[in-house]
Amino acid sequence: MHVVLDDTAMVAAGRGNLLASRLIHRAHAEAGWHLYATTCALVEADRERPGTVEHLAALPALTVLDLDLPAALAVADDTTWALAHTRYAAAPTPERPAGAVVATVDPARWKSEPVRIIDLTP
Repeated sequence: MHVVLDDTAMVAAGRGNLLASRLIHRAHAEAGWHLYATTCALVEADRERPGTVEHLAALPALTVLDLDLPAALAVADDTTWALAHTRYAAAPTPERPAGAVVATVDPARWKSEPVRIIDLTP
């Protein structure tokens, strides 16, 4: 299972959201669970809740996805970099043919997007 945290899920994790904590624990403890955070979403989350970047970057089970050239090209045409970079990271790739699931506490913002979500709303 491949899961990308959006900025709302990152902020929720920093605030002690139980479902986000369980997801982080599962990625750390169970084989086959992979957790990702995009750099653009990390920046947005840290603006909302300072210290979020340091908190999440210290987690050994979390992979931070850089804004490389293909991601930058996908993000450039969108109005919100955090959402666009997360959507790009969740898209199917050769390594993840089924793509990834987006973890969020704001499922309404993903309603019109071509992604699967995990609702972390308590």
